[in-house]
Order: sequence, then structure tokens, then C-alpha cells
Amino acid sequence: MAEQHTPRSLIVSLYGAYGRGPDGSPMPVAGLIRLLAVVGVDAPSVRSSVSRLKRRGLLLPGRTADGAAGYALSDDARRLLDDGDRRIYARTEPKLSEGWVLAVFSVPEAERHKRHLLRSRLARLGFGTAAPGVWVAPARLYDETRNALERLELSPYVDLFRGDHLGYAATAEAVARWWDLPAIAGLHEEFLAAHEPVLRAWRTEPGSAEDAYRDYLLALDSWRRLPYADPVLPAELLPDDWPGRRSAEVFAALHELLRDRGADFVRPVVVP
Repeated sequence: MAEQHTPRSLIVSLYGAYGRGPDGSPMPVAGLIRLLAVVGVDAPSVRSSVSRLKRRGLLLPGRTADGAAGYALSDDARRLLDDGDRRIYARTEPKLSEGWVLAVFSVPEAERHKRHLLRSRLARLGFGTAAPGVWVAPARLYDETRNALERLELSPYVDLFRGDHLGYAATAEAVARWWDLPAIAGLHEEFLAAHEPVLRAWRTEPGSAEDAYRDYLLALDSWRRLPYADPVLPAELLPDDWPGRRSAEVFAALHELLRDRGADFVRPVVVP
């Protein structure tokens, strides 16, 4: 299946990669349109997606140093991107000894819309389902989970616990029930099919700064969802041929090769 890159997602990826200057200055609209055109997004789609991100409070209108119209990240957007960095660029090897965090929730029927929001948020954080109303994730996700639930005002409905899995089934068998491992493996395989050939091509024949920007933005836009869909479990709980290890290596190599070279293309576009 071909990868899908939506205009809104690409804009978020662009700001995450190149739009977080220390002075918080806005990226000019004309620059956004030019940069997104490189990855196949037309100007009307850029403008409508920027408007939606503005309504969600993630982008704030402003003026660049030369007076051009532009958009800067809100404080909430910066916090979300900073939180995302810890997942997207993480290279630590998970250990079984770190244990688990459990989220046990109960939502009154009169507020069942919050039940759906709670389930979807836990799933996006990387939790698996141990039983109805009982969700599980590696313990290292505790702080991020607590912050997310408080930010969404869902914490009154949830109790969080930390602990170990003591049986009766082997932990590897339990993990295969808690998460849809074949579906997660499929996401990694899709990433590899799209971006491993790109890495091979760059190692054989490097391209221009514009090529680096395009290939890095597309890789980042694909990759940044994976550390949320995949809780990154210890190796002993996963199949020997688990593709997540290879896809993480491919993204890390692309980041190393392309991110800074792509910045050479972005910089004069957003700071004429």
C-alpha cells in the first residue's frame, strides 16, 4: 500500500523539523507554500490546512522580520513537538526489568464520549488492551501518559499503577494478546518499503539540498507515527524477525544523512 501524506501532517512535520527557531519567529506563508510544493502539496491545500491548525490553537499568525505574513508555533504546539521528540528520536534499548504502567478507567454512561476519547488517546500513546477498561504499556510511558491525561482533563476517570507481569501466561504470550503485533509489524514493513531504497540511493549517489529536504520530510512524516503505534517492547518479547529494529535504524540513518543538508535548502526560503 502506498504511503499517505496529508497536507496537515506534512506541515506539522515541517515545523517539527525546521520551524522551531529559538526566537519563535513565524515561518512566512509564501515559504510554507514553496516548501510544501516540493512534496506535492498545492497552495490551496497549504492555506486550508494552516487555517485548521490555527483553529486548533497550534499555529499563531504573525509577521516575519521583513513584514511578511506568517505563522509561528503556539506554546502548546511546541510542547507537543518536544514531547514527540523523545519518542521519534529515542535510541534507548527497552528492558523487561522496567516493568509496566497500567491505566484502569471507568467513565459514566452519561459521559461516554469521554470513554471514546480516553481509549483513542491511550491507543495513540502506545497502550495495549489487557482487559476491558484495563490498558497496559511499558513503564517508561508513565510521565507522558500522566501529562496527556491531565492536559485533556481525563485524569479524574483513570487510575494509574506501576508493576510487573507475574503470570499465568508467559509475558511474551500476553504481549501478543495486548497488542496487534502483526499490524504493527506491517507498519514497519511499509516504512521500510518506502524509505530503505531512499537510504540506499543516498549512500550510493548523494543528491542536492532540495532532494535531502524532500526525502527527509517524507521519511519523518512517515516515521513519527510509528513510535506511537509501536510501544517499542523489549526484544525478548518480540519475534526474532521483528522489523521495528531495522526501520528504526533506517530512520536514524536518514536523519543523520539528510536533516542538516535539508536545512540548507529550507533556510533561505524561510529567511530571505
